[in-house]
Amino acid sequence: MTIRTRLLPALAAGLALAGCSTEGDLVLNQGVGISAVRSTCPAVGIPDYTGDITTFRAPGATTQADLDVTAAITNLRSDCNEEAGDRVYTEASFDVVARRSDTAGSRTVTLPYFSTVLRGGSSVVSKRVGNVTLQFADGQERAQASGTAAAYVDRAAATLPEDIREQITRKREPGDPDAALDPLADPTVRAAVQRATFELLVGFQLTEAQLRYNATR
Repeated sequence: MTIRTRLLPALAAGLALAGCSTEGDLVLNQGVGISAVRSTCPAVGIPDYTGDITTFRAPGATTQADLDVTAAITNLRSDCNEEAGDRVYTEASFDVVARRSDTAGSRTVTLPYFSTVLRGGSSVVSKRVGNVTLQFADGQERAQASGTAAAYVDRAAATLPEDIREQITRKREPGDPDAALDPLADPTVRAAVQRATFELLVGFQLTEAQLRYNATR
């Protein structure tokens, strides 16, 4: 599952997973309980405002007339192996599509990107910075390149405790006092689910000015 969320300082904001009943979610099971199909694989996504980058010819410029290169991360996908070992390995791959305003001459453009593992929507477990290089041929306006990111997640940390899992998945019969109650409304259960939730986030490593430009344009 790919997620997208608003970037806040130090990636401290929580991430809202998309509401679909696929592997990796806790989903309703015919209204009588909750069936756990939650994966230990981290969700993969791009934080808002970090999926695009714009560079300008002159320092501090922000007008279309001074625009140099624009690029976007697209086609983000992941492959996760959660079957073996105490650590779950996930590899993400993505494409970067770019456009330049001046097509004269051949040119090489290198753009930095980050990959970070977030736990519980607020705790940064790890962060790495890499580069993707685009090659523009003489007269070529557009270029494309690919990048990768990888992460290890501790299986035990990404697994719900058995008592929490039982509380979530226990079938509730009509007439039970708590039949209509959402187990995730329990602060203890909600906190346990949050602690066991990991995300692998990928985006451009932006300067403060570039991030501000993306957020306000």
